[in-house]
Amino acid sequence: MLGPAALGQQAAAQAGKPADLNVAIIGTGSQGMNLLNNCLKIPGIRFKAVCDIWPYSQTYAGNLLKKYGQPVNVYTDYQDLLAKEKDLDAVIVATPDWMHAEHAVACLKAGKHVYCEKEMSNSLDQAKQMVLAARQSGKLLQIGHQRRSNPLYEHALNPIYKDKVLGDITNFQGQWNRPVSDSLGWPKGRELDAATLTKYGYDTMEAFRNWRWYKKFSGGPISDLGSHQIDIFSWFLKATPTAIQATGGHDFYKNREWYDNVMTLFEYGMPSRTVRGFYEVLNTSSYGGFYEAFLGTEGSLVVSEDSKRSLFMREDQAPRREWEDQSEKIKNLDKDTISLKIGETLTADGKKDPQAQKLLAESKKPPHQLHLENFFNAVRNGTPLSCPPEVGYETAVAVLRINEAVASGQKVQFKPEEFKV
Repeated sequence: MLGPAALGQQAAAQAGKPADLNVAIIGTGSQGMNLLNNCLKIPGIRFKAVCDIWPYSQTYAGNLLKKYGQPVNVYTDYQDLLAKEKDLDAVIVATPDWMHAEHAVACLKAGKHVYCEKEMSNSLDQAKQMVLAARQSGKLLQIGHQRRSNPLYEHALNPIYKDKVLGDITNFQGQWNRPVSDSLGWPKGRELDAATLTKYGYDTMEAFRNWRWYKKFSGGPISDLGSHQIDIFSWFLKATPTAIQATGGHDFYKNREWYDNVMTLFEYGMPSRTVRGFYEVLNTSSYGGFYEAFLGTEGSLVVSEDSKRSLFMREDQAPRREWEDQSEKIKNLDKDTISLKIGETLTADGKKDPQAQKLLAESKKPPHQLHLENFFNAVRNGTPLSCPPEVGYETAVAVLRINEAVASGQKVQFKPEEFKV
């Protein structure tokens, strides 16, 4: 005999609607609220609980969900949430990096599927525990590298590997630069008291609000920003790095523990050659914004979550592809350059490519919504995750050891087994 949950899913399937999933979120700060708002755009996601150690964030999230007809139970302690909320299907973890492993592992052991923000952890040992917990529990663990679910990136992979538009990839580069910013504050009179801060591992309210700049709580800007793009390098090259060199420092923000700028050289030992690349993250200038670029003997491709920046440039000696004539030309004094837009591809008989049209429809959604949809579809239907924990762990290894390279001033060599759990 089917239970109530199974009957509900069966009825939803017969009606052509997605089955409702009961969800909780741990961590309702800025990124947690971003994920929550994107979940509200997805049919069938029903929030049952929110958890945060700061009453201000609890109230904000709870009031928003109430407006959307989803009154929730509010918790300060995640263990209390897991003990009392017995009908949860999944938990979203959006706490500071240093707590990801504790929260994700506890939820997996409690039999819940987990969507966990990146970086997996600021500790590789703890990131490894997350991978093992997912395997042992049999539950899904999605890591929040949302570009993995972005159709523009899937669209960019096709010309690289199907049409070989880059020829032999020889180099790559990327950056995420942002302007000077002040420390985060908080509403007067809404501070956490000293006892609560101490209980949850923070010395001051300033450290709690600006945890990304403290070594105890995060991996710094190369983790906070850079991991999104370093993940793309390995994805597009279908490999993991073999060596890195890096430099960085506290050259502007003297009162912050982590480096305010990091510049990294990568080596990828590919089957036919070494592919070298450069990546930088700056927190004092927004010049150039954020993008990833792959350079080859026949062309170069730039891809970015800012779709206007996604371009393909063909080298003069390379053959022209038919689809170039269907694409928007970009003025460039050096080379033929076209916009890397989704949905322009035609089939052999001149009709619009159905797969391209599907990607076009998906591309109109926010990137975080797409990544959450991938997770919830995996929970409902068993479809593959875009970023399972094994992939997230590979990125964490590459990213966190950059900080080691900056501190030592030495070249870091990788062994292939370092990326495996």
